[in-house]
Amino acid sequence: MPGQRGSGMTLAPAWRARPVLRLRPDLWQPAATAVALLMLLPLLALGWSALQGSDGLWSHIAVHVLPRSAWNTLLLLGGVGALVIAIGTGAAWLVTAYEFPGRRFVSWALLLPLAVPTYIVAFSYLDLLHPLGPVQGALRALLGYDSPRDFRLPDIRSLAGCIVLLGFVLYPYVYLTTRAMFMTQAASLLEAARSLGASPLRVFTRVALPMARPAIAVGAVLALLETLNDIGASEFLGVQTLTVAVYTTWVTRSDLPGASQIALAMLAIVVVLIMVERYGRRRQRYAATQRPRPMRALRLRGAPAWLALGLGVLPVLVGFAVPAAHLAWETFARLGSGGGVSPQLLASARNTLLIALAATVVTVVAGLIVAWALRLAQGRRHGRLAGFNLRVASLGYAVPGTVLAIGLLVPLAWFDDGANVLIAAFGGAPRMVLMGSATALVIAYMLRFLAISAGGIEAGLTRVPRSLDQAAASLGHSPAAMLQRVHLPLLRPAMAAAALLVFVDTMKELPATLLLRPLNFETLATWLYAEASRGTYEEGAVAALMIVLVGLLPVVLLARTGLGYGREQAS
Repeated sequence: MPGQRGSGMTLAPAWRARPVLRLRPDLWQPAATAVALLMLLPLLALGWSALQGSDGLWSHIAVHVLPRSAWNTLLLLGGVGALVIAIGTGAAWLVTAYEFPGRRFVSWALLLPLAVPTYIVAFSYLDLLHPLGPVQGALRALLGYDSPRDFRLPDIRSLAGCIVLLGFVLYPYVYLTTRAMFMTQAASLLEAARSLGASPLRVFTRVALPMARPAIAVGAVLALLETLNDIGASEFLGVQTLTVAVYTTWVTRSDLPGASQIALAMLAIVVVLIMVERYGRRRQRYAATQRPRPMRALRLRGAPAWLALGLGVLPVLVGFAVPAAHLAWETFARLGSGGGVSPQLLASARNTLLIALAATVVTVVAGLIVAWALRLAQGRRHGRLAGFNLRVASLGYAVPGTVLAIGLLVPLAWFDDGANVLIAAFGGAPRMVLMGSATALVIAYMLRFLAISAGGIEAGLTRVPRSLDQAAASLGHSPAAMLQRVHLPLLRPAMAAAALLVFVDTMKELPATLLLRPLNFETLATWLYAEASRGTYEEGAVAALMIVLVGLLPVVLLARTGLGYGREQAS
């Protein structure tokens, strides 16, 4: 019919225009590639800088620096790894397999040490266990001694002390991943083992533990990466690790090639840790015809119930309650005595807040670019490149802050040299454009925590049906308009969670801040570091308490998520 043919002719051009719209070139893929290249730049510059050293420098570092630092680092990683696996796995099984008074409280309280950075725990216990501190003073008074020369506890400044403190702070990484695995294990397997006469210990070691091995490996590697990134606790406790060696080689000796060479040794350890984590998950497979039913917790009564409560509370006391209570006591004692807070500390708090906000905005935007580019490229010829960009952009969280900062020094210097050529052409005086400003810190924080932002936003995008993309494209929306009108409203929870985690991690970051901060620029972390280095603890406690209070925010978010997930599994 003529009307129908006419109608068909008017619809055909619109139908043919849709593929042209979807394939229209945009800037998302080049922008994501630029972010990935920015992540690779400090790592490539690190290798270039290491090659600038002379043969004599290589031999000096290989003979006098690396053996002791590498040995201490390996011993520290081994001790912390064993401790976090024991505490984290045991705590996860305790709150999952048994019912006892206070179990619900313990299940989320075990996350609290995540709020306290390792250097703050070391700072607190150094003050608490000082020969003239409150603990040893009370013990001497109780035992009738008058002087520290008559009685004193073993010095906490040791490798063993560092292992214990880091282990009790970092075990939540193993606890989180392992408890999630225990909660999703099918109850039928565990109940079958019990019906065959297996004891609770045998059920744990022969059934539950082998199934949870991949989750334990993931959590342990995360804890060890945090251990490798630590600089404050190791230096406060007198342990010469590779991280401390990188810092002292650059700051004390101004030897950038030497610091880069030591940083490369740290990168080798990071690669080994990642390979261990991948090896631990090599056989991780799941097959189920129906939703697994979580196991029913065994109810404990009497002395076993109270013993379980004590075992669950002990890591919380050591890793969070004792240092946090000490910091609160010292802070209120100072404020109550009229000491107040110095203007310099208030300026450090303001610097911390501003730099954390700026870094959070930049990091979330960069993560959104990488994740959205992957969303647009899925199923197309750019899909592999977009996936590669996301993986490269996520490398920063595995790279210690000290290594990343050393790698950034050369590109930042190159940029400043080029900028000064332009400034001189217009008659301006040369100056440090990036190195002399907080911009260098924002770049370092963005690269360091980009994995949190990109991973969180990418996970949020996977929950958005692809049909919404097709509907928006059929209505003529460009990728930018589609993101703004359709996806951003749906991504608000994921972006808010990512922004919170980035903000808190930025406030706590110490190694990169120490190396890249401008002159006379202090944050709460560097203020605390300086106080501890000088042996003064008065205002350091105030700065530490501020960081701990901010660090509680993501822990509360994790606790609420975990409790909600537990109730969903139990229903």
